[in-house]
Amino acid sequence: MRRTLLIFVDGLGIGTRGQHNPLDLLGDDASPLAVFADEEPQLPHDGLLARTDACLGVEGRPQSASGQTTILTGLNAPALLGYHKQGFPNEAMRGIIREHSIFLQLKRAGITPNTFANAYTPRFFETRPRWVSATTVAVEAAGMRFRRLEDLQRGAAVYQDFTNELVIEAGYDVPPRTPAEAADVLAALVAAHRFTLYEYFITDRVGHAQDMDAALRVISNLAAFVRAVVARVDLDETTVVLTSDHGNVEDLSIRNHTRNFVPTLLWGACRREVHAHVRTLADITPAIIETLTAKEATHA
Repeated sequence: MRRTLLIFVDGLGIGTRGQHNPLDLLGDDASPLAVFADEEPQLPHDGLLARTDACLGVEGRPQSASGQTTILTGLNAPALLGYHKQGFPNEAMRGIIREHSIFLQLKRAGITPNTFANAYTPRFFETRPRWVSATTVAVEAAGMRFRRLEDLQRGAAVYQDFTNELVIEAGYDVPPRTPAEAADVLAALVAAHRFTLYEYFITDRVGHAQDMDAALRVISNLAAFVRAVVARVDLDETTVVLTSDHGNVEDLSIRNHTRNFVPTLLWGACRREVHAHVRTLADITPAIIETLTAKEATHA
């Protein structure tokens, strides 16, 4: 049975080498995330790179809300709305997600079960923020269950900071995790679902802060986590897709997002099929849907 894991990393672009780029300064510790302009990476486990356009034909710097809406639906949100939208999706983008999210498309195609691996803290349910992420809208629209603190405590969820450092600092009783321990949890979720989404956005936060020390620490941990995940999932049955909504952390000389291409890194069963289709952020959901539904048809 074919499965797909989509790892979304906020604010990770393909930049140039130099002192401005923590991915370059880390050397091998940044593998496989360290992808540079005009260089072909040597990715572990026969991975492939699709250099992916995040600007989507719309003037201005790509932004989180519109880029994430595009990734999660396969519709070019900036082109439909005429602008890039920063932060959280507005009502127009929420409407797009409610009708076209990857979770809904898979559900309609009979490809289940699917899950969002991230845990939400009690604070989210108690205070319900006015602005919510594109992934939150997608989960709600598909009628899926949110993973909660209890899931995190029993090893059935991964926090957006997979080490649990931030959730521990917030006062919640959860164990700290190494990147390898978090990878064990995510790999188990992947094995139990047809499609799994995991979201990580601290890279964008440290990019905006232009904090090199934090960026070096965050990227090193994230790279170790990704390496461990790819090593733990069954690549004969699973396709791993890692992508981003825009560049940022690859150039700490500026506070803003970059117009750089973003890496879509691919491993596993259908990596070549996905690689053949992905040119922009709008191609990611259609490529995933096509590979999962095609394999389903083959086995039917």
